[in-house]
Amino acid sequence: MKRTAEITLSIIGSVLYLIGALFGGIFRMFEGNEELREEIMNDPQVQQTDIGDVQLILDTMGSFGTVIVVSSIIAIVVGIVASILFKGNNKPVIASILLLVTSVVIIFITYGLGIFAGIFFIIAGIMGLARKPKQEVNMEQY
Repeated sequence: MKRTAEITLSIIGSVLYLIGALFGGIFRMFEGNEELREEIMNDPQVQQTDIGDVQLILDTMGSFGTVIVVSSIIAIVVGIVASILFKGNNKPVIASILLLVTSVVIIFITYGLGIFAGIFFIIAGIMGLARKPKQEVNMEQY
């Protein structure tokens, strides 16, 4: 049985997680950017009471960026491994479970931001579990 759909969905999900890792890297750049902090603090519209909040937001974006990068890299590796397991119909059940568990965990870790890429992993995982090979009928028994 060919598993072309599952392989394609796994690859699409991995590519979307790669894009997510890039966005996480951009968020990560905000954490140590002193020029941005100075620019925000020197902005005349920013009140003195808001400076602490701005610093907290920039630090939080950096930490969240790290979480996104790490979880995206894990998802990319799992997507590639699942694609290899689907190829040749070697171990589709294991690949499906890997995809489902990974997507659900990452969606919860990233507070739902991973849903766009995770949906492809979820669909591929369900398809991998639901599709069974056709049984060949032996006509000699009749």
